[in-house]
Amino acid sequence: MRKTIALCCALAALGGLPAALSAAETATYDLLFRSGTLDDLPRDQALIYHREVSNSLTPDAATRDTGDIALSFSDGVAEQADLQFRQDGKHRNLGSFPASVGNPIIMYFYETVVRDMAETAGGSPFYIRNRVKDALTRQWAETPGTASYDGQTVATRSVTLRPFAEDPNRAAMRGFGDLALTVTMSDAVPGWYLSLEAHVPDAEADTPVYHSDLRFQTLEPQS
Repeated sequence: MRKTIALCCALAALGGLPAALSAAETATYDLLFRSGTLDDLPRDQALIYHREVSNSLTPDAATRDTGDIALSFSDGVAEQADLQFRQDGKHRNLGSFPASVGNPIIMYFYETVVRDMAETAGGSPFYIRNRVKDALTRQWAETPGTASYDGQTVATRSVTLRPFAEDPNRAAMRGFGDLALTVTMSDAVPGWYLSLEAHVPDAEADTPVYHSDLRFQTLEPQS
């Protein structure tokens, strides 16, 4: 229960920017945290994502964190989007968020990478989270493309953030100074997000230091 509360607080902290920023400063944030992405989805269906994690520095943590994420809907004071982690027939509730705001899977993605980086590199999650939030106020190139989804080729938009590229502490980050966060989006994909990837290359090996791939799989009847 405490882990769920801590995650909800962290996601809330990540999912907002100061109101005084200009439109140019919020352009990347507005695209990535697009509102209304859950509005037209059937409420009797759950969105299923699969998260695959590799971590050469803490392989046990990668095994722990690989599994499915289900986003389902529930009614309360306001309609909620509920996130649940599933692995080996077990499940763990991750939190509930207002469905009217947008798809919380992107906040879950960023926060799990913040946690993984802090756990692996030994840094402060508060410092890491703040650098990611700072990166969201910069203008990053938007790359158009295509991808295969549901047997069809669909148009996509991708944005890659490198929050620690110029960080004065990057030498102490055990490779995470080169962290790249790539979000690929499409109007053709339920919930807007096709894939959310975090990658830390290893200059001395073919396999990365760290890789997290969170990818939309399917809609399934809500249990």
